[in-house]
Amino acid sequence: MRTHYCGELSAKLVGQSVTLAGWAHRRRDHGGVIFIDLRDREGLAQVVCDPDRENAFKTAERVRGEFVLKITGRVRRRPDGTVNPDLRSGEVEVLAHEVEILNTSLTPPFQLDDDNISETVRLENRVIDLRREPMQRNLRLRHRAATAARRFLDEHGFIDIETPFLYKSTPEGAREFLVPSRIHDGQFYALPQSPQLFKQMLMIAGFDRYYQIVKCFRDEDLRADRQPEFTQIDVETSFLDEHEIRALMESLVRHMFREASGIELPDPFPVMTYDDAVRDYGLDKPDLRVPLRLTELTDVMKDVDFKVFSGPANATGGRVVGLRIPGGGSLTRGEIDVYTEYVKTLGSRGLAWIKVNARAKGAEGLQSPIVKNLHARAITAILERSGAADGDLIFFGAEKGDIVNETIGSLRQKVGHERGLAEQGWRPLWVVDFPMFEYDDASQQWKARHHPFTSPKDGHEHFIESAPGQAYAKAYDVVLNGWEIGGGSVRIHREEVQQQVLRALKISAEDQRAKFGFLLDALQYGAPPHGGIAFGFDRLVAMMAGAEAIRDVIAFPKTQRGQDLLTGAPSAVGEGQLRDLHIRLRNPPQ
Repeated sequence: MRTHYCGELSAKLVGQSVTLAGWAHRRRDHGGVIFIDLRDREGLAQVVCDPDRENAFKTAERVRGEFVLKITGRVRRRPDGTVNPDLRSGEVEVLAHEVEILNTSLTPPFQLDDDNISETVRLENRVIDLRREPMQRNLRLRHRAATAARRFLDEHGFIDIETPFLYKSTPEGAREFLVPSRIHDGQFYALPQSPQLFKQMLMIAGFDRYYQIVKCFRDEDLRADRQPEFTQIDVETSFLDEHEIRALMESLVRHMFREASGIELPDPFPVMTYDDAVRDYGLDKPDLRVPLRLTELTDVMKDVDFKVFSGPANATGGRVVGLRIPGGGSLTRGEIDVYTEYVKTLGSRGLAWIKVNARAKGAEGLQSPIVKNLHARAITAILERSGAADGDLIFFGAEKGDIVNETIGSLRQKVGHERGLAEQGWRPLWVVDFPMFEYDDASQQWKARHHPFTSPKDGHEHFIESAPGQAYAKAYDVVLNGWEIGGGSVRIHREEVQQQVLRALKISAEDQRAKFGFLLDALQYGAPPHGGIAFGFDRLVAMMAGAEAIRDVIAFPKTQRGQDLLTGAPSAVGEGQLRDLHIRLRNPPQ
C-alpha cells in the first residue's frame, strides 16, 4: 500500500514515483492549489494537489483533518524559498497523481500540534494523543532503549526467561494486587511486585545469567514517577561479586543511553556509601548537579537556649543541620515562607533561617529572629562549618533525623535548581552499603530495608539478630540526576543466613514455610552465590526523553489515582462474575 514513509522522502528521490499512506495533518487551499501535510509515524510530507489532475483534486477538496489517505505522486524539489529545514522531508514535496480516502474522521478533540492540552483530556483521548509528535517520539525512543538493552544483555550471555504473573502472595514491601481464584474458593493469586524469588530460583537452577523486560505491579500511592503497573529491566547473575555486578550494569546503562538517545554518560560512575550520602545530602538519591551540602550542627546545639534546636540535638535519633544558600540573602520573606510551606508538606514543623549580612561582625551581622537564642560558640560553628559569606542565607532543619534528612535534602535540590545553582549535564552515582534493616515505629519491629533476601556485608552476619541496626547489606542503587533508576543487591545463598534474617524480622517458622517454603527448600540444594538488579525502565526512558512524568513514555498509563481514563478502569463487574469468584460486596455500587 505504500512505498515510503513520509519522513523518508529526500532529494535523492526527486523524479521518482512514490506511494504514501497516513493521516491528513493539515489541509490548505491556496487559490486553486491544495496542499496536504500527510503524517505517518516517521514524520510529515507536503503533498501538492493541482486542478490539472481533476480526480485527485476533487478528492483533495473533500479531505479534512485526520482523514486516512493513500497518495501516489512524483517527488520534486520545493520551489526556492519554501524549503522547510525543520522537516526531514523539507527539501521536497509530492505532486499528487492519485488521492484515495481510505477512511474519514470526526474532528479531533484537540489540535495535534497544541502543546497546552490538559493531561486529563489527553488521557481520555489517548489514542489521539498518541498521534502527537512528542508521544510518537517518546515511544520510538522507548523501543530503541529496549532494543539496546536486549542487544547488550544478549551479547553478555544473559538468557531472557519469563516468570509467572499469577503468583503467590509474599510480603516484599508494597501492597500487592490480588486476583481471586474461581476454581479455588476463597484463595487468591498475587500479581508480582517483581520476579525476585523466581529469578533467585533460576540461579539455583543453573541458568547463570537471566534477564527480563517485565511488567511488575504494586498497589501503592502514586506520584509522577510511579504507576500501579510498571516495567523493569530485571537482571540476575551467578558467580559475580557486587563490584563485578555494578561494573557490568553500569556498562548496560551507558550503552542504553548512547544507543537510544546519543547521550554519553560519565565513565566510571562515582561510588558513595549510604551513610555519606545521607550525611552530606540528606537523601540516598542525591542530585549531584546541585553542589550544596548539609552542615552538621547537632553537637553544638545541645546547650543553646533555643529548644527548637536543643530538643532534637539531645534526643535519640535527632539531628540539626544547616543548608547554606550562596547569595540567598536576597530572598524575600515571602520567598522564604514558600520554602517553609514546602518542607511542611514533607513532614517538617517549619524552617528556621539566618541571613549573613556581615560575617565579620558575628551575631551583629546576622539577620534572623533566632540569633538572640544562640550562644557565640554556636554562631561561630554555624559560620565556620557552612563556609557562609556575606549575602548568603542558611536554612536549618532540627527534628528527628529521618525527617530532617528528607525535608532539608529535598529542599537542597529544590532551592539549587530554582536559584540557578545546579550544573547542566548528567551526574550518575552508585550508592552502596545500605543498612540491612530499618526500625518501624508503628509496628515497633525491624523491617528489611531492601527485601528479606539481601545478603549482609561480610562480617555483619552476627549483627542480624543481636544488633539489627548495625548490620549493613551488599545492596546498591544507581542514581542519575536525583532519580533512583535502579536498585539491587547480592542475595543470601545460604539457608542458615536466610533463616537468621527471617527470625530478625519476627516471621514465625510457620509463616516462613507458608510464605517462602519453596525458596528455603531450594536454598538447600547447592545455591550459588548470586545477585542482581532491577532498573525502572519507564524512569530511564523518561530521563532520556526529558519528560516530566513517566506517563509520557507509557502508551496507556494510569492517572495518579490509578485510573485509566481511556477505558474507564477500574470499573464494576456483573453479579454473575462476582458469584463465579465467590465474592460478595458489602456495599455494591448503585
